[in-house]
Amino acid sequence: MLPLDPIVVAIILLLVGIAASFVPLIPGGAVSTLGIAYYWVVTGDLGTIAFLGFVILGVFTVVFDLLESALSAQIGGASMRTTVVAAVAAIGLLFVLGPLGALLGVVGVVFSLEYLRHGDVRRGARTAAVTAIGMLASTAIQVLLTVSMLVGFLLLVWI
Repeated sequence: MLPLDPIVVAIILLLVGIAASFVPLIPGGAVSTLGIAYYWVVTGDLGTIAFLGFVILGVFTVVFDLLESALSAQIGGASMRTTVVAAVAAIGLLFVLGPLGALLGVVGVVFSLEYLRHGDVRRGARTAAVTAIGMLASTAIQVLLTVSMLVGFLLLVWI
């Protein structure tokens, strides 16, 4: 078995964290933080302040990932019941149809339940659209945060 250089392991985990940001329910920030933590524990090269900064960024990314769907639905005007049902649908459809299924499932559930709740197609469509935009924006922000972790790590290690 070939010994892996700690920097290679860290970079692989940081890249997996970026890829995981595109998939609902997989915490890309946690995977990226794990890569940096591994490097820090094995080598001790990163300063404690830099390491804590990465941990804070990783925790923020994970919390943001967990709250984004609910916040998007709530901002769009969905009820708490709609938000919970949409989250359950997203989890189920993620395993059946992947990330696109989760997105479509959430949008479909939000539209359907809000239409049933208010009897207004436009209101249901607006709430579903705001939810979809929020989910897509959240993915973009998570990718940006995990990419910044990779770039920051590379700058600290090689400069």
